[in-house]
Amino acid sequence: MSAAAAATVTPTMKPHANIKHHQHPVPPVRHTPNSSGDYDSSYPANVRKYLRTYGMTPPGVESFEVQSQRCLKLFETKATPLEKFQYLTQLRATNVHLFYRLMAGNVKELTPFIYTPTVGEACQKWHQIYTQPEGMYLSFSDRGHLHTIIQNWPHNVEITVVTDGSRILGLGDLGINGMGIPVGKLALYTACAGIRPEATLPLTVDLGTNNQELLNDPLYMGSRRPKVTAEEEKDFLDEMMAALTEKWPGIVIQYEDFKNPFPSLDRYQHTYTMFNDDIQGTGAVILGGFINACRSTQIPASSQRAVFLGAGSAGVGVAKQLVEYFIKEGGLTEDEARQRFWLVDSKGLVTNDRGDNLAEHKVYFSRTDNEGKQYRTLEEVVEYVKPTILMGLSTIGGAFTPQILTRMAELNDHPVIFPLSNPSSKSECTFEEAIKYTNGTCLFASGSPFPSLEYGGRELTPGQGNNMYVFPGIGLGAILSKAVNVTQDMIYASGDSLAGALNETERKEGWMYPDIRRIREVSVVVTRGVIRSAQKGGVDREIALRALSDTELDAYILKRMYDPFKEGQLVEEELRELVGAVNGNGHATNGTHL
Repeated sequence: MSAAAAATVTPTMKPHANIKHHQHPVPPVRHTPNSSGDYDSSYPANVRKYLRTYGMTPPGVESFEVQSQRCLKLFETKATPLEKFQYLTQLRATNVHLFYRLMAGNVKELTPFIYTPTVGEACQKWHQIYTQPEGMYLSFSDRGHLHTIIQNWPHNVEITVVTDGSRILGLGDLGINGMGIPVGKLALYTACAGIRPEATLPLTVDLGTNNQELLNDPLYMGSRRPKVTAEEEKDFLDEMMAALTEKWPGIVIQYEDFKNPFPSLDRYQHTYTMFNDDIQGTGAVILGGFINACRSTQIPASSQRAVFLGAGSAGVGVAKQLVEYFIKEGGLTEDEARQRFWLVDSKGLVTNDRGDNLAEHKVYFSRTDNEGKQYRTLEEVVEYVKPTILMGLSTIGGAFTPQILTRMAELNDHPVIFPLSNPSSKSECTFEEAIKYTNGTCLFASGSPFPSLEYGGRELTPGQGNNMYVFPGIGLGAILSKAVNVTQDMIYASGDSLAGALNETERKEGWMYPDIRRIREVSVVVTRGVIRSAQKGGVDREIALRALSDTELDAYILKRMYDPFKEGQLVEEELRELVGAVNGNGHATNGTHL
């Protein structure tokens, strides 16, 4: 077509699209970035339009029950625990409220796949299965700039879990692959205690690794350097702690899975609102089960004899919590209480005259009454001490042999058997083994989950001394009370409150711990105990809570807890308020089309 012809035709040509030139109404919209929870198929059309997600999800409005049914069917199609872990990770990333609704209705069934034992395998393979960012990484090469990097985190943070990956569960040094621990732990803070998911920060400090296999693996995503020195780590953590609290002054900082957890706890616990779950949380949750076991056996504190297999940070932390219980509840002096514990490490009974240089944290429990004799094996120690209580924090699978378990039953009417190591493969014995070789007489709790079993015509349910009974309540209690520190009394209160959280049925059944399906209810009890302890110690800054009765405080805690079932209602209320303000009468008009 010639230019002249084109000039002639163009004015008379009609547009191909039916474009109408009129002003379109602009519906009310949120002026905040969308989160994964905004793409929820349970939301009605008006909420989707308000969130600007209308048309971005299938049009059907689904009930919570239908959503859960689909998720559980998908979950069951996954063949391995790791595949189930990956599915739940994807669900949390793409529909956060649906994930936590699913957890609320299936916490007992799903927890093993978002935390122990499956998280252990996930951490080992983190560099192989990584698909999306979760949390924040601070590297040693970033020192001097940590405050600037932390500014990149887009949300207000109330609590963080930090690890250096140097001792993940019983699996050793995994470097930045340890990120699975903060991610999983914070998912439980939300599921169990209702800390809002966007107020949590998974944090891994990349201080190098001495795991040569990872350093040689081309898929490893951390710094390819050996672990920094203790002095370099101290300086780095000093900078990190200052940067975190400058950005979020009220932040609660929980340390997890450091190879040597004592230096940071000693250095920071009186300066920041921080605690170490490996030492303090483990001690508190075992304290809760231990109190109930002591009440069941009715053996006085002065007659208890506790043998601990494992004298590392977790073992010593637990033993110190139990010493405190013997002092407070048993009427013993500190020295008398300390003498009720015998610790066993890889070289045998921990004694002053064993001929080796004891690690500093072992000295407190080192025996001086062994009369020069050394006991090299657990069997020898059991025969020497004749314990009422056998605790395992050794990560040595099967260390409680049939012979040892049988001997415990010969020594006690109801031996207390607590194999506490994680994951399941590292447990000192299984529930089935404990029941079989003690003829069903033992009082049992483990660190990893084991199935119920039939014995003597009864269904027996194992107790699980899972830290998730206490650490969510410790964190929420510190947040709500605005505690300046997490004191030892607050930690003790969490375990004591846990012991008192059994309901009447659980007491009659002889359970050591409450039904995990009541975890939100239990977390309220633990949180209240932690807040009351903070108040008693004068470390709380939310002083208005002091005037509340326990009933009123429980109601306050519940009101502050994130509830994934109510998120849609909260958005609808927000929308009604906005429409009411636009209409000028405080109420939305009937038939308003948004």
